[in-house]
Amino acid sequence: MTFFIFLQQSPGWFYLLLVILGLIAGSFLNVVIYRLPIMLERRWQQESKAALFPDKAQIKQQTFNIAMPPSFCTYCQSSIKPWENIPLISYLFLKGKCSACKTPISTRYPAVEAITALLTLLVGSYFGVTIESIAYCFFVYSLLVLTLIDIDKQLLPDIITLPLLWAGLLFNSATGLVPLQSALLGAVAGYLSLWSVYWLFKLATGKEGMGYGDFKLLAALGAWLGWQLLPMIILLSSLVGTLATLLLIALKLHKRTNPIPFGPYLSASGFIALLWGNKLLLSYLQVMGL
Repeated sequence: MTFFIFLQQSPGWFYLLLVILGLIAGSFLNVVIYRLPIMLERRWQQESKAALFPDKAQIKQQTFNIAMPPSFCTYCQSSIKPWENIPLISYLFLKGKCSACKTPISTRYPAVEAITALLTLLVGSYFGVTIESIAYCFFVYSLLVLTLIDIDKQLLPDIITLPLLWAGLLFNSATGLVPLQSALLGAVAGYLSLWSVYWLFKLATGKEGMGYGDFKLLAALGAWLGWQLLPMIILLSSLVGTLATLLLIALKLHKRTNPIPFGPYLSASGFIALLWGNKLLLSYLQVMGL
């Protein structure tokens, strides 16, 4: 009996495995969310200095990437021991504080781990013990990382959006879950639709209404889900984004002049479309009598 067959016949163990893998993945995603923007900023600074001052020797910076240096407290810089880095459990054991300086640990870290576990459970429950579950978990994890980085930095890094786009095309080419032509048209239509809105808004107002990262993210969603679900994704993201913005303004948590990141709403709509998009689309067509 293979491991896959065992999981198919033992749903309890399968769900437990999903939660454990989700917690572990969430711990890694926390690292990516925190470190990737810093890595990009450092690289941009080095490239700018090299372009502006090519004759001056560049100061070599300390290695900083996803793996190095090891996890540390961002307040006191003390290293985090392996047993202090167990998803959720360590946070509860430490009572939400650094063991060295007793500074409160951000609740975002356990929240991301818990949310990732929940998303993994939803995807695994929907697609079952299949290769598709693994692929779609990668898709959802990427959306979660993009969401939080966009909230923090108003940035959707190409290092995530572009591989996500190509991965969607390759995945559908290999599996045929979404016909390759539909996926390709989805990528093109996703990019061009927001690109057109961007330029129409800029020509009308002289201002930039969104970033290029939003175009690439919608193109990636189209590559994974096909062009048929793009109108729903755009409609959902616009509706939720508008309502959320109005609520934040009403609660005085956001100023009208401050930009609103659109990536989180696109990501949330893409996740909804992944699990329930076809049902929602069918229901809509039935209601409209089409």
